[in-house]
Amino acid sequence: MKCKEVMTKNPISAPISGSAQQAAQLMKQENIGILPVVDEKTQRLMGVVTDRDLCLGVIAGGMNAGEAKLSDLMSKSPFTCNPEDDIQKVEQQMKQHHIGRIPVVDQNGACIGIISQADIAMKGAQPQAFYETFREVAKRSTRAAA
Repeated sequence: MKCKEVMTKNPISAPISGSAQQAAQLMKQENIGILPVVDEKTQRLMGVVTDRDLCLGVIAGGMNAGEAKLSDLMSKSPFTCNPEDDIQKVEQQMKQHHIGRIPVVDQNGACIGIISQADIAMKGAQPQAFYETFREVAKRSTRAAA
């Protein structure tokens, strides 16, 4: 199965010049936990910011959410995949790097989709393969909580 068959197409994104407050409001409005951060002109993926990044970077860091820039908070080199990649590649990246969501980029680097564990569970994986991916990604959460 290909990534384009599983991904959530045209994900909500945030401009790289945006603030943490704008990103948090968008996440709340759309009920999502990750935003691709894109160049406003080219829509090229520049990074990703998660609700956890905002919490730990802004709140725990004592920053002003209206002034904190996404360019300072985002993960600048996220793992990505292409629409024609096999979904097993994404599952492997999720397991190996303990991440739950991976942006899908086109040949120009523009973010055209995102694949989450839920997408894989609902559309792609065999039950055992999904269980193994979920278990590996969850290891990061368990370590972080300890």
